[in-house]
Amino acid sequence: MRRGWKILVVVVVALVALLLLNALSVDHETKAASVTEPGGRILQLPGGDLQAIERGPRDARPIVLIHCFTCAIDWWDGMIPRLARDHRVVAIDLLGHGGSEKPRDGYSIPNQADLVAQGLSKLGVRDATVVGHSLGGTVSVALAQQSPQLVDRVVIVDTGPTHEGGDLGLMAKLAFSPVIGQFLWRIKPDFAVRQGLEVAFAPGFDVPDAFVDDLNAMTFSAYDSAARDSEDYGKEKPLDERMRDSGKPLLVIMGAEEQIIEDPAARLAEYRQTVPGAQTKLLPGVGHSPNVEAPAKTAALVLAFDAIDRQAKSAPARHKMQESVQKPRAVRGPP
Repeated sequence: MRRGWKILVVVVVALVALLLLNALSVDHETKAASVTEPGGRILQLPGGDLQAIERGPRDARPIVLIHCFTCAIDWWDGMIPRLARDHRVVAIDLLGHGGSEKPRDGYSIPNQADLVAQGLSKLGVRDATVVGHSLGGTVSVALAQQSPQLVDRVVIVDTGPTHEGGDLGLMAKLAFSPVIGQFLWRIKPDFAVRQGLEVAFAPGFDVPDAFVDDLNAMTFSAYDSAARDSEDYGKEKPLDERMRDSGKPLLVIMGAEEQIIEDPAARLAEYRQTVPGAQTKLLPGVGHSPNVEAPAKTAALVLAFDAIDRQAKSAPARHKMQESVQKPRAVRGPP
């Protein structure tokens, strides 16, 4: 009997040791940046290299696209051709995602926003309409606060003011568990990844294989830190208050069939109540990712928001120009 207990103790100790070694190995994994998108380029920046793509006329009004957690540039594929007809479209992979560098740390929202700002400055982009999906919405808000000269207005796609009431599902909860999370990360099969991603869409949506590949391309450090740091940022100060303080025009789009954000209609109301002039839109039949599930409708909303605001801002300029033309005539008098 004692011999059996000894064997059991040895087995348990060995398993614990293996789990700890695996956790240490997974936590130390890093990846260099590499081009994963057709026409992509790597922006070499002091805080980490980011992948970016550009579409549309370079001298046109810029639209910047920032993707969600565990996502990449390809989550915008349905929208980019529509936006790029008359706009310069820049899509960026956040640090730890897609083709961008995946270091051990550096995933705080202020740092992500600073890296995006460095990338946009390197590309010569200013006064952009910045569109952020989920995690990208949080980064977009930080970008508007930290680098206001780069941001003309913000479009938030399915990002709540806070993380309260949000739920990424059971698979994500297990993956964030210490030691167990690293173990699951090592052995995760594609079907489990796909199942975990289903909460990002309306029920019944068929998750593309490319999105499974996007998550698999991450490191555990990027996966774990990006989510935790985003939650910490929202706890420090809600996004609606941050947007109010930024003074930037705001459009918030959410899917009515949300499986992550609790009561999206109520979250939209919070933005309207807090941010003066904020526009909101609830899309029926759509889940957490309108940019994927309804790209035509989402692109149309972004373009309409961009056009209305541009007309409003150009009206005072036209008025001043008319005054400057009329005043000299008044001074000269009749011929």
